[in-house]
Amino acid sequence: MTTKQRTYKIKSYVNASHAVRWATGSGKKHTHTWEIVCELHTVDAMVAFYDIEKNLHQALDELSGKFLNDLPEFKTVNPTVENVTEYLFTKIDKTLRDNGAQLMRIEVSDSPTRAYCISVTE
Repeated sequence: MTTKQRTYKIKSYVNASHAVRWATGSGKKHTHTWEIVCELHTVDAMVAFYDIEKNLHQALDELSGKFLNDLPEFKTVNPTVENVTEYLFTKIDKTLRDNGAQLMRIEVSDSPTRAYCISVTE
């Protein structure tokens, strides 16, 4: 017997600013429209897109319109695209698991030409 694995793909956008910290000091504060693409799986159940989006926005709304450097999560962690992706993966995966789904892949872009991805391998 085969088990169906359903994959949902949701694309969201968040406007937030940051200033990358370098060994020689901080860069300039600048704003991005961050693109976040999430792929998630559910087993033996279909989920309404509205419910998935509601779960995603619980995590994303914390960043919306914010200067990331001011958030507690990024006081000591440099708010690079890589670290923002790590933070969002952990936050979104927990929210989804609490609601019967699992985040399998996240892609975060801070520009149209580059992205950082994290995928779950089974």
